[in-house]
Amino acid sequence: MALEPLPLDAWHRARGARMVPFAGYDMPIQYAGPHGGIVAEHNWTRQNAGLFDVSHMGQLLLSGPGLDAAVEAVLPIDLSTLKVGQQRYSLLLDEEGGVLDDLMVSRWPDALHLVVNGATKWDDMGTLREALPDDITMNYLDDRALLALQGPKAAEALARHATGEHPLSALTFMKFGRFQLAGHDVTIARAGYTGEDGFEISLPAEAAAEIADLLCAEPEVEPIGLGARDSLRLEAGLPLYGHDMTPETSPIEAGLTFGINKRRRSEGGFPGAARINREIAEGTGRKWVGLRIEGRLPAREGAEVFNGAEKIGIVTSGGFSPTLQAPIAMAYVAAEHAAIGTALEVEVRGKRLAATVSPTPFVPHRYYRGN
Repeated sequence: MALEPLPLDAWHRARGARMVPFAGYDMPIQYAGPHGGIVAEHNWTRQNAGLFDVSHMGQLLLSGPGLDAAVEAVLPIDLSTLKVGQQRYSLLLDEEGGVLDDLMVSRWPDALHLVVNGATKWDDMGTLREALPDDITMNYLDDRALLALQGPKAAEALARHATGEHPLSALTFMKFGRFQLAGHDVTIARAGYTGEDGFEISLPAEAAAEIADLLCAEPEVEPIGLGARDSLRLEAGLPLYGHDMTPETSPIEAGLTFGINKRRRSEGGFPGAARINREIAEGTGRKWVGLRIEGRLPAREGAEVFNGAEKIGIVTSGGFSPTLQAPIAMAYVAAEHAAIGTALEVEVRGKRLAATVSPTPFVPHRYYRGN
């Protein structure tokens, strides 16, 4: 299958990006230059501000009569508590409670804005269109790009250029607003996938290069590729769809119970509700956990986890943490071995490495929630 170019494809290549296939697109994994390379880009984002192109994600706009009730029949989200200017994490589930995707839902004045994963967006649109009533309009915003500016200096760099009815500082974590950048109307949400304070900017695709140039002209900002995005989200203990979540996993064993709001758990009325409520009450046979691994050798996805001679789990994400200077991983393990501090082993290249069940995030989140 031919790969789609991102709106910033030429922009990335002009900056020496090494492009790789991901989610049906050619995407930059890392850049050339003095701050290029996965580890350098990772550390730059932790210390300054990194600009990520996440335009492969799908942006959908839902509108129509009875919108909230129609969407609540598909997603386990409580829309009665989602106010204009707020966004919330949610899940798209199949009838058995398996995870089809995780997504963000934002309340616009007369619509709901959804951001879904790039690798699943076409399937998501098919699932939503089939499940939603005909009088609910679903628009795929293929004329929009999505940029993420992440890191402790992201706010000061972006504030120099973002103008709107309210200052950028009025946004706290999981809030969004309408702003202008370089004369273009954009939507800015204070959110991200690195564990750092940061923003996701939905903007016209034709303005992407101009706005990327504007932001990267700031001394705090460098372009950051897919490699560092993955190591940052791993340190932040954030799951990746298709790896840490699949249709074979439920939100409860994946530790995503927070994505199913309390009212929805009690009322049900969404796909997989019976299984999810049963698992909340009775527990699950396995749980998703963090692992700290001794030594320097990282455990990658697919590595088997053991308790003595017994195989009790499998790694779903893993790598070497540039911040901690140690290998870390996330895995599903049998529930009886999931307690924090449990000593286990992970098999890597035919060797058993000592591992300990660890709290996540591995590196503390630094989301801005206000003073």
